[in-house]
Amino acid sequence: MRPVDDTVQSAAISSAQHTRLTARAAALSTGVAVLLIVLKAWAWLASSSVAMLASLADSTLDFVASLITYYAVRYAAAPPDNEHRFGHGKAEAFAGLMQSGLVALSGVLIVMEAVPRFFQHAEVGQGLASLAVMVVSIVLTAGIISAQTHAIRRTGSIATRADRLHYVGDLVSNLAVMAGIGGAVWFGWTWADAAAALVVAAWLGWGALQVAREAADHLLDRELPDAARARIRALAESVPELGRVHDLRTRTSGPYVHIQFHVDLAPALTLEAAHKIVVAAEERIRSEFPTADIIIHPDPRGRAEPHGHEDFERRRAH
Repeated sequence: MRPVDDTVQSAAISSAQHTRLTARAAALSTGVAVLLIVLKAWAWLASSSVAMLASLADSTLDFVASLITYYAVRYAAAPPDNEHRFGHGKAEAFAGLMQSGLVALSGVLIVMEAVPRFFQHAEVGQGLASLAVMVVSIVLTAGIISAQTHAIRRTGSIATRADRLHYVGDLVSNLAVMAGIGGAVWFGWTWADAAAALVVAAWLGWGALQVAREAADHLLDRELPDAARARIRALAESVPELGRVHDLRTRTSGPYVHIQFHVDLAPALTLEAAHKIVVAAEERIRSEFPTADIIIHPDPRGRAEPHGHEDFERRRAH
């Protein structure tokens, strides 16, 4: 479940701003991932460190994941068309699910490479050069995380959040790799290199689980956080003409927020008067949730009757 403040802040920007911020963050992470792949490949070939190989595999999958994110956020922001009346926003969640699979695969491959190293006692060379590569990697990764955090605070993008998780994991794994290489080179702890690789693999596995869980929430139309739902309700009920809001349902789809609910109105209102009250409520909500698609169903106060699918009516009664 995404943090409350991310959802509220993301609602304050347009879909065009959402696309621009998320695409820029994805492009930056893709470029840095290429640079890190080159540096780590050289360091791995020079040192034969399995921990460095683990970090190289992680950066390679970061590159693939960043490419997926870049195209996913652009596709998700495409306006609704005849075949996709609700838009294409769930492409972001689908991208997050793909990323979790890539990360999990990376962890498995690292474990397969690292476990035999516990019994081989292979030497690690070029320790200083490898550590220098890791320092550069940490600095660049920190810069990416900063840019992605800014984008997430503005957009709440699940794809960018999944991409950032990779790089947060990189910070931890880079420190583990440095510890493993240092222990193997200067203290003769040949097992330390393999142990560092396993730490990286465990971190990747945990990260993959978190990304998959959040992507699944998105695909399964999990409700907005309680704070956002309460704000929607307050905006709608802020005038006396519009009565109690009930059966509020919300979901996110990429840059868009879908909101629907029922409201009680005075039975004697004309259709035109009721329409004006409902439109005014939509405008109040959209002033803080500009990417919201809103459907409001008016009920005559005190005379409403069940009229939805029986499964939803049972949930409403509960």
